[in-house]
Amino acid sequence: MEQTLLTKKMLLAGEWVTREKKISVENPQNGEIIAQIPVANKEDALFAIEEGVKGAKIASRLSVFERMSILNRAANWIEERKRLFAQTISLEGSKTIREARKEVKRCIQTIRISAEETRRLHGKTLSFDQMEGNENRIGYYQRLPIGLIVAITPFNDPLNLVAHKLGPAIAAGNAIIIKPSTVTPLSALLLAEAFEQAGLPKKVLSVLPGHSSEIGDVLVSHPAVRMISFTGGYEVGKEIASKAGVKKLSMELGSNSPCIVLKDAEIKEAVESIVSGAFWAAGQNCIGVQRVYIEEELYADFEEAIVYRTSQLQIGDKFSEKTDMGPLITKKEAIRIENLVDEAISNGAHCLCGGKREGTYYLPTILTNVDAESKIAKEELFGPVVILDSVKNLSEAIKKSNDVSYGLQAGIFTKNLDLAFRAIKELEYGGIMVNDSSDFRIDAMPFGGMKQSGIGREGVEFSIQEMTELKVICFRLGYAH
Repeated sequence: MEQTLLTKKMLLAGEWVTREKKISVENPQNGEIIAQIPVANKEDALFAIEEGVKGAKIASRLSVFERMSILNRAANWIEERKRLFAQTISLEGSKTIREARKEVKRCIQTIRISAEETRRLHGKTLSFDQMEGNENRIGYYQRLPIGLIVAITPFNDPLNLVAHKLGPAIAAGNAIIIKPSTVTPLSALLLAEAFEQAGLPKKVLSVLPGHSSEIGDVLVSHPAVRMISFTGGYEVGKEIASKAGVKKLSMELGSNSPCIVLKDAEIKEAVESIVSGAFWAAGQNCIGVQRVYIEEELYADFEEAIVYRTSQLQIGDKFSEKTDMGPLITKKEAIRIENLVDEAISNGAHCLCGGKREGTYYLPTILTNVDAESKIAKEELFGPVVILDSVKNLSEAIKKSNDVSYGLQAGIFTKNLDLAFRAIKELEYGGIMVNDSSDFRIDAMPFGGMKQSGIGREGVEFSIQEMTELKVICFRLGYAH
Protein backbone atom coordinates (compact mmCIF):
# COMPACT_ATOMS: atom_id res chain seq x y z
CA MET A 1 0.00 0.00 0.00
CA GLU A 2 2.84 2.44 0.78
CA GLN A 3 4.07 2.65 -2.81
CA THR A 4 0.65 3.93 -3.97
CA LEU A 5 -0.16 6.20 -1.03
CA LEU A 6 0.95 9.61 -2.31
CA THR A 7 0.42 11.29 1.02
CA LYS A 8 3.88 12.43 2.08
CA LYS A 9 3.07 15.89 0.79
CA MET A 10 0.22 18.30 1.44
CA LEU A 11 -1.92 19.99 -1.18
CA LEU A 12 -1.38 23.76 -1.15
CA ALA A 13 -3.56 25.62 -3.65
CA GLY A 14 -3.40 22.67 -6.04
CA GLU A 15 0.33 21.97 -5.67
CA TRP A 16 1.80 19.06 -3.70
CA VAL A 17 4.45 20.47 -1.35
CA THR A 18 6.48 19.32 1.64
CA ARG A 19 7.85 21.02 4.73
CA GLU A 20 10.76 20.30 7.03
CA LYS A 21 8.46 19.99 10.05
CA LYS A 22 6.45 16.76 9.99
CA ILE A 23 3.53 15.05 11.70
CA SER A 24 4.02 11.37 12.53
CA VAL A 25 0.84 9.45 11.75
CA GLU A 26 0.48 6.39 13.98
CA ASN A 27 -1.57 3.24 13.83
CA PRO A 28 -3.49 3.44 17.13
CA GLN A 29 -3.56 -0.34 17.38
CA ASN A 30 0.17 -0.69 17.98
CA GLY A 31 1.74 2.78 17.90
CA GLU A 32 3.58 2.07 14.65
CA ILE A 33 4.42 5.19 12.62
CA ILE A 34 2.83 4.72 9.20
CA ALA A 35 3.56 8.09 7.56
CA GLN A 36 5.35 11.40 7.89
CA ILE A 37 3.18 14.31 6.79
CA PRO A 38 4.29 17.95 6.40
CA VAL A 39 2.97 20.41 8.98
CA ALA A 40 1.35 23.51 7.50
CA ASN A 41 2.49 26.77 9.07
CA LYS A 42 0.95 30.23 9.33
CA GLU A 43 2.50 31.34 6.02
CA ASP A 44 0.99 28.29 4.31
CA ALA A 45 -2.43 29.14 5.71
CA LEU A 46 -2.18 32.73 4.49
CA PHE A 47 -1.01 31.58 1.05
CA ALA A 48 -3.85 29.04 0.85
CA ILE A 49 -6.34 31.82 1.60
CA GLU A 50 -4.77 34.21 -0.92
CA GLU A 51 -4.81 31.57 -3.65
CA GLY A 52 -8.20 30.27 -2.50
CA VAL A 53 -9.76 33.66 -3.21
CA LYS A 54 -8.53 33.27 -6.79
CA GLY A 55 -9.70 29.68 -6.77
CA ALA A 56 -13.20 30.75 -5.74
CA LYS A 57 -13.45 32.87 -8.88
CA ILE A 58 -12.24 29.94 -10.99
CA ALA A 59 -14.72 27.57 -9.34
CA SER A 60 -17.64 29.97 -9.75
CA ARG A 61 -17.03 30.04 -13.51
CA LEU A 62 -17.22 26.25 -13.84
CA SER A 63 -20.43 25.25 -15.58
CA VAL A 64 -22.86 22.87 -13.94
CA PHE A 65 -21.74 20.22 -16.44
CA GLU A 66 -18.08 20.74 -15.51
CA ARG A 67 -18.77 20.51 -11.77
CA MET A 68 -20.84 17.36 -12.24
CA SER A 69 -18.14 15.80 -14.41
CA ILE A 70 -15.39 16.52 -11.87
CA LEU A 71 -17.44 15.06 -9.02
CA ASN A 72 -18.39 11.94 -10.96
CA ARG A 73 -14.80 11.37 -12.11
CA ALA A 74 -13.61 11.72 -8.50
CA ALA A 75 -16.21 9.15 -7.38
CA ASN A 76 -15.08 6.80 -10.15
CA TRP A 77 -11.43 7.19 -9.11
CA ILE A 78 -12.30 6.24 -5.54
CA GLU A 79 -14.48 3.35 -6.70
CA GLU A 80 -11.53 1.90 -8.61
CA ARG A 81 -9.37 2.14 -5.46
CA LYS A 82 -11.86 1.08 -2.77
CA ARG A 83 -9.40 -1.33 -1.20
CA LEU A 84 -6.70 1.34 -0.86
CA PHE A 85 -9.11 3.84 0.69
CA ALA A 86 -10.46 1.27 3.17
CA GLN A 87 -6.95 0.21 4.18
CA THR A 88 -5.98 3.84 4.71
CA ILE A 89 -9.00 4.58 6.92
CA SER A 90 -8.43 1.50 9.03
CA LEU A 91 -4.67 1.91 9.25
CA GLU A 92 -4.65 5.50 10.52
CA GLY A 93 -7.86 5.37 12.57
CA SER A 94 -9.98 3.27 14.88
CA LYS A 95 -12.23 1.53 12.40
CA THR A 96 -12.13 -2.15 11.59
CA ILE A 97 -11.62 -3.03 7.95
CA ARG A 98 -15.32 -3.88 7.67
CA GLU A 99 -16.30 -0.49 9.11
CA ALA A 100 -13.79 1.22 6.81
CA ARG A 101 -15.29 -0.39 3.72
CA LYS A 102 -18.68 1.00 4.66
CA GLU A 103 -17.20 4.47 5.03
CA VAL A 104 -15.64 4.28 1.57
CA LYS A 105 -18.98 3.21 0.11
CA ARG A 106 -20.68 6.15 1.80
CA CYS A 107 -17.99 8.55 0.58
CA ILE A 108 -18.57 7.50 -3.02
CA GLN A 109 -22.29 7.99 -2.54
CA THR A 110 -21.77 11.42 -0.94
CA ILE A 111 -19.77 12.61 -3.96
CA ARG A 112 -22.23 11.14 -6.45
CA ILE A 113 -25.13 12.82 -4.64
CA SER A 114 -23.15 16.07 -4.80
CA ALA A 115 -22.92 15.67 -8.57
CA GLU A 116 -26.66 15.09 -8.81
CA GLU A 117 -27.52 18.05 -6.59
CA THR A 118 -25.39 20.33 -8.76
CA ARG A 119 -28.04 20.19 -11.48
CA ARG A 120 -30.68 21.22 -8.94
CA LEU A 121 -28.90 24.39 -7.85
CA HIS A 122 -31.51 26.86 -9.00
CA GLY A 123 -33.69 29.69 -7.75
CA LYS A 124 -37.33 30.66 -7.99
CA THR A 125 -39.49 33.29 -9.64
CA LEU A 126 -40.97 35.97 -7.38
CA SER A 127 -44.37 37.68 -7.64
CA PHE A 128 -43.41 41.31 -7.19
CA ASP A 129 -46.93 42.33 -8.19
CA GLN A 130 -48.28 40.93 -4.92
CA MET A 131 -47.62 44.43 -3.53
CA GLU A 132 -49.83 47.21 -4.88
CA GLY A 133 -48.08 49.50 -7.31
CA ASN A 134 -45.64 46.86 -8.59
CA GLU A 135 -47.69 45.42 -11.43
CA ASN A 136 -44.88 46.22 -13.87
CA ARG A 137 -42.18 44.35 -11.95
CA ILE A 138 -41.10 40.75 -12.45
CA GLY A 139 -38.10 38.87 -11.13
CA TYR A 140 -36.50 35.91 -9.45
CA TYR A 141 -33.76 34.85 -7.06
CA GLN A 142 -30.82 32.55 -7.69
CA ARG A 143 -28.24 30.75 -5.60
CA LEU A 144 -24.62 31.77 -6.10
CA PRO A 145 -21.37 30.42 -4.60
CA ILE A 146 -20.43 31.90 -1.25
CA GLY A 147 -16.70 32.02 -2.10
CA LEU A 148 -13.87 30.59 -0.02
CA ILE A 149 -14.77 28.01 2.64
CA VAL A 150 -12.64 26.62 5.46
CA ALA A 151 -13.58 23.11 6.59
CA ILE A 152 -12.24 21.60 9.82
CA THR A 153 -12.80 17.86 10.17
CA PRO A 154 -12.37 15.28 12.98
CA PHE A 155 -10.67 11.88 13.15
CA ASN A 156 -13.63 9.55 13.50
CA ASP A 157 -14.82 9.57 9.87
CA PRO A 158 -11.62 10.74 8.17
CA LEU A 159 -12.91 10.24 4.63
CA ASN A 160 -16.68 10.67 4.47
CA LEU A 161 -16.85 13.72 6.75
CA VAL A 162 -14.31 15.41 4.48
CA ALA A 163 -16.40 14.38 1.46
CA HIS A 164 -19.46 15.94 3.11
CA LYS A 165 -17.70 19.29 2.99
CA LEU A 166 -15.68 18.96 -0.21
CA GLY A 167 -18.43 17.49 -2.43
CA PRO A 168 -21.06 20.17 -1.73
CA ALA A 169 -18.45 22.95 -1.87
CA ILE A 170 -17.44 21.93 -5.40
CA ALA A 171 -21.07 21.38 -6.41
CA ALA A 172 -21.92 24.93 -5.32
CA GLY A 173 -18.95 26.45 -7.18
CA ASN A 174 -16.76 27.35 -4.21
CA ALA A 175 -13.10 27.02 -3.28
CA ILE A 176 -12.27 25.19 -0.06
CA ILE A 177 -9.42 24.78 2.41
CA ILE A 178 -9.60 21.59 4.47
CA LYS A 179 -7.82 21.20 7.78
CA PRO A 180 -8.10 17.51 8.63
CA SER A 181 -7.40 15.99 12.03
CA THR A 182 -3.67 15.69 12.62
CA VAL A 183 -4.11 12.08 13.74
CA THR A 184 -5.93 10.98 10.57
CA PRO A 185 -4.76 13.20 7.67
CA LEU A 186 -4.04 10.42 5.15
CA SER A 187 -7.62 9.80 4.05
CA ALA A 188 -8.21 13.51 3.38
CA LEU A 189 -5.03 13.76 1.32
CA LEU A 190 -5.98 10.67 -0.65
CA LEU A 191 -9.40 12.20 -1.33
CA ALA A 192 -7.67 15.37 -2.54
CA GLU A 193 -5.70 13.22 -4.98
CA ALA A 194 -8.97 11.85 -6.32
CA PHE A 195 -10.18 15.37 -7.09
CA GLU A 196 -6.86 16.34 -8.64
CA GLN A 197 -7.06 13.29 -10.91
CA ALA A 198 -10.67 14.23 -11.72
CA GLY A 199 -9.53 17.55 -13.16
CA LEU A 200 -10.38 20.00 -10.39
CA PRO A 201 -8.63 23.28 -11.30
CA LYS A 202 -5.65 24.36 -9.21
CA LYS A 203 -6.22 26.89 -6.41
CA VAL A 204 -9.73 25.54 -5.77
CA LEU A 205 -8.62 23.04 -3.09
CA SER A 206 -6.02 23.02 -0.33
CA VAL A 207 -5.59 20.31 2.31
CA LEU A 208 -3.48 21.59 5.21
CA PRO A 209 -2.50 19.13 7.94
CA GLY A 210 -1.46 21.39 10.76
CA HIS A 211 -1.87 22.27 14.40
CA SER A 212 -4.79 24.47 15.39
CA SER A 213 -2.49 26.45 17.66
CA GLU A 214 -0.51 27.62 14.61
CA ILE A 215 -2.94 27.83 11.70
CA GLY A 216 -6.38 27.65 13.32
CA ASP A 217 -6.85 31.33 14.13
CA VAL A 218 -5.59 32.42 10.71
CA LEU A 219 -8.03 30.16 8.91
CA VAL A 220 -11.14 30.97 10.93
CA SER A 221 -10.64 34.71 11.45
CA HIS A 222 -9.42 35.84 8.04
CA PRO A 223 -11.99 38.17 6.42
CA ALA A 224 -11.48 36.61 2.96
CA VAL A 225 -12.90 33.33 4.28
CA ARG A 226 -16.66 33.52 3.81
CA MET A 227 -17.72 30.37 5.66
CA ILE A 228 -16.48 27.97 8.32
CA SER A 229 -17.74 24.38 8.22
CA PHE A 230 -16.68 22.64 11.44
CA THR A 231 -17.30 19.18 12.85
CA GLY A 232 -16.00 18.65 16.37
CA GLY A 233 -16.60 19.46 20.02
CA TYR A 234 -18.77 22.18 21.51
CA GLU A 235 -16.00 24.06 23.33
CA VAL A 236 -13.87 24.32 20.17
CA GLY A 237 -16.94 25.33 18.18
CA LYS A 238 -17.68 28.11 20.65
CA GLU A 239 -14.09 29.34 20.39
CA ILE A 240 -14.26 29.33 16.58
CA ALA A 241 -17.52 31.29 16.67
CA SER A 242 -15.94 33.93 18.91
CA LYS A 243 -13.03 34.42 16.48
CA ALA A 244 -14.71 34.00 13.10
CA GLY A 245 -16.11 37.48 12.67
CA VAL A 246 -18.93 38.19 10.24
CA LYS A 247 -19.09 35.04 8.15
CA LYS A 248 -21.33 32.02 7.75
CA LEU A 249 -20.96 29.19 10.26
CA SER A 250 -22.04 25.57 9.89
CA MET A 251 -21.21 23.46 12.93
CA GLU A 252 -21.92 19.92 14.05
CA LEU A 253 -20.80 19.84 17.68
CA GLY A 254 -21.58 16.34 18.88
CA SER A 255 -24.23 14.89 21.13
CA ASN A 256 -25.18 12.62 24.00
CA SER A 257 -27.69 10.51 22.15
CA PRO A 258 -30.54 8.63 23.86
CA CYS A 259 -32.62 5.67 22.78
CA ILE A 260 -36.02 4.88 24.27
CA VAL A 261 -37.22 1.26 24.39
CA LEU A 262 -40.92 0.92 25.20
CA LYS A 263 -42.51 -2.24 26.56
CA ASP A 264 -44.00 -3.24 23.19
CA ALA A 265 -40.65 -3.12 21.37
CA GLU A 266 -39.08 -6.13 19.68
CA ILE A 267 -36.20 -6.84 22.09
CA LYS A 268 -33.95 -8.66 19.63
CA GLU A 269 -34.16 -5.89 17.00
CA ALA A 270 -33.71 -3.13 19.58
CA VAL A 271 -30.71 -4.82 21.17
CA GLU A 272 -29.01 -5.47 17.83
CA SER A 273 -29.51 -1.88 16.71
CA ILE A 274 -28.40 -0.34 20.01
CA VAL A 275 -25.30 -2.52 20.35
CA SER A 276 -24.25 -1.51 16.86
CA GLY A 277 -25.08 2.13 17.60
CA ALA A 278 -23.16 2.18 20.87
CA PHE A 279 -19.98 0.39 19.82
CA TRP A 280 -19.52 1.24 16.11
CA ALA A 281 -16.04 2.74 15.63
CA ALA A 282 -15.34 2.06 19.32
CA GLY A 283 -18.12 4.46 20.26
CA GLN A 284 -16.31 7.39 18.65
CA ASN A 285 -19.38 8.55 16.82
CA CYS A 286 -21.31 11.79 17.23
CA ILE A 287 -24.68 10.01 16.95
CA GLY A 288 -23.64 6.87 18.82
CA VAL A 289 -25.97 5.61 21.54
CA GLN A 290 -24.90 6.83 24.98
CA ARG A 291 -28.08 6.50 27.07
CA VAL A 292 -30.88 3.91 26.86
CA TYR A 293 -34.18 4.38 28.68
CA ILE A 294 -36.16 1.14 28.95
CA GLU A 295 -39.75 0.89 30.14
CA GLU A 296 -39.67 -0.98 33.46
CA GLU A 297 -41.84 -3.94 32.34
CA LEU A 298 -39.21 -4.78 29.73
CA TYR A 299 -36.11 -3.73 31.60
CA ALA A 300 -34.91 -7.07 33.06
CA ASP A 301 -35.23 -8.94 29.76
CA PHE A 302 -33.61 -6.10 27.83
CA GLU A 303 -30.68 -5.83 30.22
CA GLU A 304 -29.98 -9.55 30.02
CA ALA A 305 -30.19 -9.52 26.22
CA ILE A 306 -27.96 -6.50 25.66
CA VAL A 307 -25.27 -7.73 28.06
CA TYR A 308 -25.23 -11.10 26.31
CA ARG A 309 -25.05 -9.54 22.84
CA THR A 310 -22.29 -7.12 23.89
CA SER A 311 -20.26 -9.98 25.35
CA GLN A 312 -20.26 -11.61 21.90
CA LEU A 313 -18.42 -8.71 20.25
CA GLN A 314 -14.94 -9.59 19.01
CA ILE A 315 -12.28 -7.03 20.00
CA GLY A 316 -8.88 -7.08 18.37
CA ASP A 317 -6.96 -6.64 15.13
CA LYS A 318 -8.63 -4.02 12.93
CA PHE A 319 -7.72 -5.89 9.76
CA SER A 320 -9.29 -9.19 10.83
CA GLU A 321 -12.64 -9.87 9.17
CA LYS A 322 -13.86 -11.30 12.48
CA THR A 323 -13.18 -8.14 14.52
CA ASP A 324 -16.21 -6.10 15.57
CA MET A 325 -14.43 -3.28 17.42
CA GLY A 326 -10.96 -1.83 17.25
CA PRO A 327 -8.99 0.54 19.53
CA LEU A 328 -9.69 4.11 20.47
CA ILE A 329 -7.83 6.70 18.46
CA THR A 330 -5.10 7.29 21.08
CA LYS A 331 -4.03 5.92 24.43
CA LYS A 332 -4.90 9.31 25.93
CA GLU A 333 -8.51 8.87 24.79
CA ALA A 334 -8.66 5.35 26.18
CA ILE A 335 -7.38 6.61 29.54
CA ARG A 336 -9.98 9.41 29.48
CA ILE A 337 -12.77 6.85 29.06
CA GLU A 338 -11.24 4.65 31.76
CA ASN A 339 -11.18 7.57 34.21
CA LEU A 340 -14.80 8.53 33.49
CA VAL A 341 -16.04 4.97 34.00
CA ASP A 342 -13.97 4.50 37.17
CA GLU A 343 -15.34 7.77 38.53
CA ALA A 344 -18.91 6.68 37.82
CA ILE A 345 -18.36 3.33 39.52
CA SER A 346 -16.81 5.00 42.56
CA ASN A 347 -19.99 7.10 42.79
CA GLY A 348 -22.30 4.07 42.79
CA ALA A 349 -22.66 2.97 39.17
CA HIS A 350 -22.75 -0.75 38.39
CA CYS A 351 -20.67 -2.18 35.56
CA LEU A 352 -22.50 -5.05 33.84
CA CYS A 353 -19.71 -5.82 31.38
CA GLY A 354 -16.45 -4.34 30.14
CA GLY A 355 -15.00 -1.57 32.28
CA LYS A 356 -11.38 -2.44 31.44
CA ARG A 357 -8.66 -0.82 29.35
CA GLU A 358 -5.93 -2.67 27.48
CA GLY A 359 -3.58 -0.09 25.94
CA THR A 360 -5.59 1.88 23.40
CA TYR A 361 -8.45 -0.62 23.62
CA TYR A 362 -11.37 -0.12 26.00
CA LEU A 363 -13.76 -3.04 26.28
CA PRO A 364 -17.43 -2.46 25.34
CA THR A 365 -18.99 -1.33 28.59
CA ILE A 366 -22.54 -1.23 29.96
CA LEU A 367 -23.32 0.77 33.09
CA THR A 368 -26.41 1.04 35.27
CA ASN A 369 -27.32 3.09 38.34
CA VAL A 370 -25.42 6.08 36.96
CA ASP A 371 -25.99 9.46 38.62
CA ALA A 372 -27.98 11.51 36.08
CA GLU A 373 -25.96 14.62 37.00
CA SER A 374 -22.57 12.98 36.54
CA LYS A 375 -20.22 14.00 33.74
CA ILE A 376 -20.52 10.61 32.04
CA ALA A 377 -24.31 11.05 31.83
CA LYS A 378 -24.39 14.74 30.90
CA GLU A 379 -21.49 15.22 28.47
CA GLU A 380 -20.58 13.64 25.16
CA LEU A 381 -18.62 10.50 26.05
CA PHE A 382 -17.26 9.53 22.60
CA GLY A 383 -16.25 6.05 23.65
CA PRO A 384 -17.58 2.46 23.88
CA VAL A 385 -19.80 2.95 26.93
CA VAL A 386 -23.59 2.87 27.14
CA ILE A 387 -25.79 3.68 30.15
CA LEU A 388 -29.03 1.77 30.90
CA ASP A 389 -31.87 3.27 32.92
CA SER A 390 -35.33 1.97 33.80
CA VAL A 391 -38.28 4.37 33.32
CA LYS A 392 -41.94 4.13 34.25
CA ASN A 393 -43.33 5.45 30.98
CA LEU A 394 -42.66 7.48 27.84
CA SER A 395 -43.10 10.78 29.68
CA GLU A 396 -40.22 9.99 32.00
CA ALA A 397 -38.10 8.74 29.10
CA ILE A 398 -38.65 11.95 27.12
CA LYS A 399 -37.89 14.14 30.13
CA LYS A 400 -34.62 12.30 30.82
CA SER A 401 -33.69 12.23 27.14
CA ASN A 402 -34.06 16.02 26.90
CA ASP A 403 -32.19 16.69 30.16
CA VAL A 404 -28.82 17.35 28.49
CA SER A 405 -27.41 20.30 26.58
CA TYR A 406 -27.17 18.36 23.31
CA GLY A 407 -29.77 17.46 20.70
CA LEU A 408 -28.38 15.78 17.58
CA GLN A 409 -30.30 12.52 17.15
CA ALA A 410 -32.42 10.16 19.24
CA GLY A 411 -34.03 6.77 18.74
CA ILE A 412 -37.24 5.15 19.94
CA PHE A 413 -38.39 1.53 19.68
CA THR A 414 -42.15 0.95 19.74
CA LYS A 415 -45.01 -0.52 17.69
CA ASN A 416 -47.39 2.21 18.86
CA LEU A 417 -47.69 5.00 16.28
CA ASP A 418 -49.36 7.39 18.73
CA LEU A 419 -46.46 7.06 21.15
CA ALA A 420 -43.93 7.32 18.34
CA PHE A 421 -45.46 10.58 17.09
CA ARG A 422 -45.59 11.96 20.61
CA ALA A 423 -41.87 11.28 20.99
CA ILE A 424 -41.21 12.85 17.59
CA LYS A 425 -42.98 16.01 18.74
CA GLU A 426 -41.46 16.27 22.22
CA LEU A 427 -37.88 15.04 21.85
CA GLU A 428 -35.53 18.03 21.41
CA TYR A 429 -33.34 16.49 18.73
CA GLY A 430 -32.55 17.27 15.10
CA GLY A 431 -33.35 13.71 14.04
CA ILE A 432 -35.69 11.07 15.51
CA MET A 433 -35.17 7.47 14.39
CA VAL A 434 -38.22 5.25 14.97
CA ASN A 435 -37.34 1.57 15.48
CA ASP A 436 -33.70 2.40 14.86
CA SER A 437 -31.00 3.60 17.19
CA SER A 438 -29.82 7.21 17.14
CA ASP A 439 -26.93 5.98 15.00
CA PHE A 440 -28.73 5.98 11.68
CA ARG A 441 -27.98 8.35 8.83
CA ILE A 442 -28.07 8.46 5.07
CA ASP A 443 -25.88 10.98 3.31
CA ALA A 444 -28.75 12.71 1.52
CA MET A 445 -30.78 13.62 4.61
CA PRO A 446 -30.50 16.90 6.53
CA PHE A 447 -28.13 16.28 9.42
CA GLY A 448 -27.63 18.55 12.39
CA GLY A 449 -28.85 19.25 15.87
CA MET A 450 -30.56 21.49 18.36
CA LYS A 451 -29.13 23.24 21.43
CA GLN A 452 -25.37 22.71 21.82
CA SER A 453 -25.25 20.16 19.01
CA GLY A 454 -24.64 22.79 16.40
CA ILE A 455 -25.65 25.38 13.84
CA GLY A 456 -27.10 24.64 10.40
CA ARG A 457 -27.52 21.33 8.60
CA GLU A 458 -25.26 19.03 6.60
CA GLY A 459 -26.37 16.36 4.15
CA VAL A 460 -25.46 17.15 0.56
CA GLU A 461 -28.48 19.20 -0.59
CA PHE A 462 -28.58 21.10 2.68
CA SER A 463 -24.83 21.71 2.78
CA ILE A 464 -25.08 23.20 -0.70
CA GLN A 465 -27.76 25.57 0.57
CA GLU A 466 -25.47 26.58 3.43
CA MET A 467 -22.60 27.10 0.96
CA THR A 468 -24.51 29.45 -1.33
CA GLU A 469 -25.93 32.95 -1.09
CA LEU A 470 -29.17 34.28 -2.54
CA LYS A 471 -29.25 37.09 -5.07
CA VAL A 472 -32.55 38.75 -5.95
CA ILE A 473 -33.10 40.12 -9.46
CA CYS A 474 -36.02 42.45 -10.25
CA PHE A 475 -36.98 43.94 -13.62
CA ARG A 476 -39.09 47.08 -13.80
CA LEU A 477 -40.86 46.98 -17.15
CA GLY A 478 -42.59 49.61 -19.25
CA TYR A 479 -39.77 51.98 -20.25
CA ALA A 480 -40.41 51.31 -23.94
CA HIS A 481 -43.70 53.14 -23.67
